[in-house]
Amino acid sequence: MGDLITEYTERLQQQELQIQALSGEIESLKNSQNPGSSARLEELMEENSRLKYRFNILNRALQEERTRCGYAMLNISQRLQEIFGLTIRTSYPELENPPLALAPNQQPKFGDYQCNSAMAMAQMLKAKGMKANPREIAERIIRNLPDNELIQKTEIAGPGFINIHLKRAFVSKLLSKLLINGVTPPPLTSRKRVVVDFSSPNIAKEMHVGHLRSTIIGDSMSRLFEFLGHDVLRLNHVGDWGTQFGMLIAHLQDKFPDYLTVSPPISDLQGFYKESKKRFDEDDGFKKRAYQCVVKLQSKEPDFIKAWNLICDVSRQEFQKIYDCLDIKLIERGESYYQDLMTQVVKEAEDRGFVQLDEGRKIIFAPGQSVPLTIVKSDGGYTYDTSDLAAIHQRLFEEKADIIIYVTDSGQSSHFQVVFAAAQMLGWYDPKVTRVEHAGFGVVLGEDKKKFKTRSGDTVRLMDLLGEGLKRCMDKLKEKERDKVLSPDELVKAQRAVAFGCIKYADLSHNRINDYVFSFDKMLDDRGNTAAYLLYAFTRIRSIARLANINEATLRKEAESTEILLDHEKEWKLGKCILRFPEVLQKIQDDLLLHSLCDYVYELATTFTEFYDSCYCVEKDRQTGEVVKVNMWRMLLCDATAAIMAQCFHILGLNPVERM
Repeated sequence: MGDLITEYTERLQQQELQIQALSGEIESLKNSQNPGSSARLEELMEENSRLKYRFNILNRALQEERTRCGYAMLNISQRLQEIFGLTIRTSYPELENPPLALAPNQQPKFGDYQCNSAMAMAQMLKAKGMKANPREIAERIIRNLPDNELIQKTEIAGPGFINIHLKRAFVSKLLSKLLINGVTPPPLTSRKRVVVDFSSPNIAKEMHVGHLRSTIIGDSMSRLFEFLGHDVLRLNHVGDWGTQFGMLIAHLQDKFPDYLTVSPPISDLQGFYKESKKRFDEDDGFKKRAYQCVVKLQSKEPDFIKAWNLICDVSRQEFQKIYDCLDIKLIERGESYYQDLMTQVVKEAEDRGFVQLDEGRKIIFAPGQSVPLTIVKSDGGYTYDTSDLAAIHQRLFEEKADIIIYVTDSGQSSHFQVVFAAAQMLGWYDPKVTRVEHAGFGVVLGEDKKKFKTRSGDTVRLMDLLGEGLKRCMDKLKEKERDKVLSPDELVKAQRAVAFGCIKYADLSHNRINDYVFSFDKMLDDRGNTAAYLLYAFTRIRSIARLANINEATLRKEAESTEILLDHEKEWKLGKCILRFPEVLQKIQDDLLLHSLCDYVYELATTFTEFYDSCYCVEKDRQTGEVVKVNMWRMLLCDATAAIMAQCFHILGLNPVERM
């Protein structure tokens, strides 16, 4: 079906070009008689009309097939772009890559979407020496629009804006499909292997607030790609190798000499690290022994591997407490995982003539990069550069990744730029085929707008931060007297949902590229764009069905037979907002900016409030308080809103509860 449409589109474009050429020829010869050209023009125009008629039939059949096919949610914006893109190319085949500018209309009274391509097309035509009026271009586009399932009518405004009004019946049908099939991802053209590298704490060091953003953002990106249907590998590239392990092992041997037979009781790993570092800096004898331990560890001597594993295990247990609180799933592959591969990577770079010697170091200069990668130090050891090259090689060739995303602070952007350039130089991947991207983020600031630290100036421990969040959240719940209406178990669930949800949402709701101010007071405020507000709003929406004594099974059954009317302006606004979910996901997949999803779910919640304030869903007897009337299609709109909000929460890593 799609191939036939492509064939007819190409033929239409050829016909249009011939018609234009003949029209120009006739115009230039209008004072002379040339019946041959005129007859040829009429013949072409007749065939062109037949082709357009056949094209419209095929296009309509394809649209119907798409509507019936599968359970995937339709991306309305993308579908409109397909329709207008095809129409623009058919209407103006002489333009190569004509612009397509289509977006939701900011003023609903002028329509639902707007196509703003005519002005840019006019400039392109003028550059070719052709007369072009944007309104006339818009008129031709509208004339050539094929029959379709989405568009009720179009209007031209101003210099050539095309306002698009959607069919209410079609929007209603999409909402019913959503309720029957559930919230499903948009159609997936091809399933990709996606590697997301995030969190990445260092062994023997506690996780602090600096790891918070990477962990939260990386998890949410992984959830997004998983929901869209991709094969996602969540990697924790921990710092578990290097010279610091020499001093840690040497200190372990001194402090717990029987570590090989009795597991050492290291409860304060941060203190243990500081003790060993102090000895390393002040005691030359200890420093020398630490370097010897590094050599023995790299030689994989069993006693030193055991000591290394003991230290790593203590760290893993502490990391896992954080991940359990935040509901984070990760596969650990630290720097040690790539040690053997580093030798191969260095050899390949040498064999291919990319390595230069610089004062005993082996370096690589990538095209367009002023700073080289040091892949072998002067003492023969490897570096972070070597391990990152080995990691990207493994992900490309062994994992066969189509997309690789590194979620680290923006300060590492120049480093990754060089690594990516070197990998391309080595021929490991083509950026036009494989997407390799650094998703950088700003730092967390305190309310004084300075880097977030404790009052004593120390880095904030992440576990302390989460504990403080739990305490403040419980205080807030008790202030609202929720402890009087919720069971102890429900109260704890609400506490954890709000506390951890607020910490995550406060991070994700800000553009990750920018720094953001960490404030418990703001994030726990149940007014405005916060997780506290959204979680409470979700709970209220869910309670509407309980108020009407309608269970989930009844709603599913009603969705199959009840038409969702969208006559009231607030019903129409809410219906359209619900169905924008797929296009929001598409935008985030393209730019990896998750605050767009936060903005969307907040807009959805506030749009629902407008609807609920204007349109009754459940009518009660004023005297008895009993439910006397239920508006079923509005109940279905409530259910659809809650379903989309729940999926947004899942992608953002929030865990809503039914009662709060």
